[in-house]
Amino acid sequence: MITVAVAHYTTDAARWEAIERRDRGADGAFVYGVRTTGVYCRPWCPSRRPRRDNVLLFDTCAGAERAGFRPCKRCDPAAQNRRDPHADAIVRACKRIEEAETAPSLRELAEEAGLSQYHFQRLFKAAVGLTPKQYALAHRQRRLRERLRQDATVTEALYNAGFESSGRFYAEGSGLLGMTPSEYRRGAPGQVIRAAVAPCYLGWALVAATGRGVCAIEFGDEPEALRERLRARFPGAELREGDPEFAAWFAQVLAFIEAPRGALDVPLDIQGTVFQRRVWEALRALPPGATASYGQIAGRIGQPAATRAVAQACAANPLAVAIPCHRVLRGDGELGGYRWGVERKRALLARESET
Repeated sequence: MITVAVAHYTTDAARWEAIERRDRGADGAFVYGVRTTGVYCRPWCPSRRPRRDNVLLFDTCAGAERAGFRPCKRCDPAAQNRRDPHADAIVRACKRIEEAETAPSLRELAEEAGLSQYHFQRLFKAAVGLTPKQYALAHRQRRLRERLRQDATVTEALYNAGFESSGRFYAEGSGLLGMTPSEYRRGAPGQVIRAAVAPCYLGWALVAATGRGVCAIEFGDEPEALRERLRARFPGAELREGDPEFAAWFAQVLAFIEAPRGALDVPLDIQGTVFQRRVWEALRALPPGATASYGQIAGRIGQPAATRAVAQACAANPLAVAIPCHRVLRGDGELGGYRWGVERKRALLARESET
């Protein structure tokens, strides 16, 4: 399997951070050359960490060697290409997708890599965890969120994000926003969000729902602070008290928090990127009382190099307990972080071990 973390180490800042951490998850995504020594290394190289202004970043070993650098004898960066001759092709394909105004076809990407479409798609998914089409859609979705905040019109934002037409967006991507682009742009005006707050053993719990299902489960110390957080997420929406349907969902969530058995059986309005959704689905497969490391979750979604990205997806989770990110631990068995506080994570795991 190719272990290329290209989806998460495409910027200079992210790459330098990986060098500082000696991040093995970045292996294969890039190499760096050190001007003072004339060698190039993998991100995790155990050699003395160089100064930032002495470092040049390269997508491939070949690029570093063309610039006059020789491979480091300690981390042997050239060995990764000897093991996998297609790694560079996958890196180039990801950059091609990210830089293209219109997503290149599978045929185009495969031809540029010198591979059959079937073989290229299989290698790409093994490396990145997504098919080229899914990767392109996820990248466009990220761009769309940015463009909707910047551009003068929704149509302009759709085109700048890489959708060939508004019809193409509604066919392929509208579910990723959880609402129409106009609603997202204006903070969901006119959308009704039903919400309620109640005390629980973790402090206060807020549950909110759109017409599609529960969209937020949050914990906090003050009920008004939770409501303000919800208003900030949906500034144009109308917040209402719950109706009988929502009251039933609210009761189920509170009961599950108190006694977590089985799965929480309420409809969910899950809004996130393709990668986040894949992580969250893997988390939902963890039963109460079970735990997994970030690395194990990365492996379960077919992207073993994406440990850090899995942690970021956990941190972005808007649905506590429904998407049980509290069941994910660090590789050394320690609790790690939690969006709603480590003590709440500890309490949730303790409660689950009792039931």
